[in-house]
Amino acid sequence: MKKLFIVALALTTWISSCTSEKDALVKIQTRHGNIYAVLYDQTPKHKENFIELAQAGRFDSTEFHRIIDNFMIQAGDVFNKEELPEEEWYTLPSEPVEDLIHEKGALGAARQGDHINPERRSSGCQFYIVQGKVYDKKELVTDMKRLQQTFMKYIGLESNKPLENQYKELYEFGDFSGINDLMLSKKAYLEEFYNLNLDKKLSPKQITTYTSVGGTPHLDEMGYTVFGKVVKGLDVVDKIAEEKTNAKDQPIDPVYITVTVEEVSKTKITEEYGFEYQKNE
Repeated sequence: MKKLFIVALALTTWISSCTSEKDALVKIQTRHGNIYAVLYDQTPKHKENFIELAQAGRFDSTEFHRIIDNFMIQAGDVFNKEELPEEEWYTLPSEPVEDLIHEKGALGAARQGDHINPERRSSGCQFYIVQGKVYDKKELVTDMKRLQQTFMKYIGLESNKPLENQYKELYEFGDFSGINDLMLSKKAYLEEFYNLNLDKKLSPKQITTYTSVGGTPHLDEMGYTVFGKVVKGLDVVDKIAEEKTNAKDQPIDPVYITVTVEEVSKTKITEEYGFEYQKNE
């Protein structure tokens, strides 16, 4: 009887602990509505930095300054807003986590390119939210760059003029989706003809996610740190992505943000926002 009481007490304590444990719920306010996000414990430096900037009000009055429909929306240029000299633009060490992928709604840290940033350090303030698109499985698991190179090599052969003309016609009409479909239709033949494999290796999670929720899978290969996830407001992300932009991908009508952080119980976040915590979170 005593043993059963001890077990029951331990279970009650565990349930109470889970219920009272809290996490930071991020709210990004825009003229299109609010975006709510949770930041990952697996990327502690990025999480801590983002919360500190938000609590200090430093994100407020920055904007989504770079918008590319069906790709991502980028914001948080604190350093330029505050007119800080470039020597004060700090960076964060990369925190890559293989399981944290660029699904729709993922929060990632912007950074400079590999040629000037070989360590792939993240910007100390700028972040992006993935919009992306839903992929057909055949396109998703194909190395499209190698497929294109192989296809162009193939249609350069004198015997393939009809196929080359078909490609040129699609190109002249700007039908790039049609070009992709044409190349994919020839994939199996090209693999046999040139004795090569044009697939790329993806995890089951990547395949399931990118063919259902969507996202930007090519960013997974580029060493960006994903440090959070939108749990409510994906419709707002879509609205922002639809903003008209100039040649530099800047919105014509600014989309300013105000960012706040609230401590909320993990149980409430799961119940109200559907975010499932891992055992180690």
